[in-house]
Amino acid sequence: MGHLAIFRSPLLNEVAGVRHGFFSRRGGESTGIYASLNVGPGSKDDPEAVTRNRARAAAAMGVVPEALLIAYQVHSARAVTVEAPWAERPQADAIITASPSLACGALSADCAPVLLADGQAKIVAAAHAGWRGALDGVVEAAVAAMEAKGARRERIVAAVGPCIAPASYEVGLEFQDRFAARSASYERFFSPGHSADKRQFDLPAFVLHRLGEAGVTQAEWIGRDTCAEEALFFSNRRAVLRGEPDYGRLLSAIVLV
Repeated sequence: MGHLAIFRSPLLNEVAGVRHGFFSRRGGESTGIYASLNVGPGSKDDPEAVTRNRARAAAAMGVVPEALLIAYQVHSARAVTVEAPWAERPQADAIITASPSLACGALSADCAPVLLADGQAKIVAAAHAGWRGALDGVVEAAVAAMEAKGARRERIVAAVGPCIAPASYEVGLEFQDRFAARSASYERFFSPGHSADKRQFDLPAFVLHRLGEAGVTQAEWIGRDTCAEEALFFSNRRAVLRGEPDYGRLLSAIVLV
């Protein structure tokens, strides 16, 4: 078990009273395809190793393991606001809190984790934005839930963490058509693929666009490609391309301090 490797957003670093981290796969106890900081209870990894990995990540965030909250993610646009640790994980893809004792977390392995904070209102959120959740409005749902607690959109700072980058995200024409059916303007997030029937999709740029549409103008992608950077990140797409039976999950988390 080595040292944790945690990435930070320069923008979020400037928000007073907030601690955040985009965790890599390094610094845990899992082995094999899950090596080493797999925090995904939905994986087929040893549950005890996942529990210990989660405890180590919670300690890095300055909270007890029970206060590191990760929803049962279902690629939805559902956001939940929490005030205390839960006994059973709700089905949701965004978590919002104003409690300094709770860390909002999101799991990913190519999908885009999004961390948000209004330092003045003392409200933070974490969202899991895969293509489906991003298209259906999970970012907007998180911002609206923060606003309902007293945040203001123009003050919110957001960061998109490690996710699959456009060079690694090849899709078919039917995928592009799904986005174009919502808005013709979304076609600009697709570029030519390696063949005429393929496209490359820019997920981080699309998520940043949806943040902007929601009124969040202070936002950035930290620029790490989960699929291409195997030494640092788990990747669902990489696992599928290799025919591997499963993959680890990365943690992104934010907490008021």
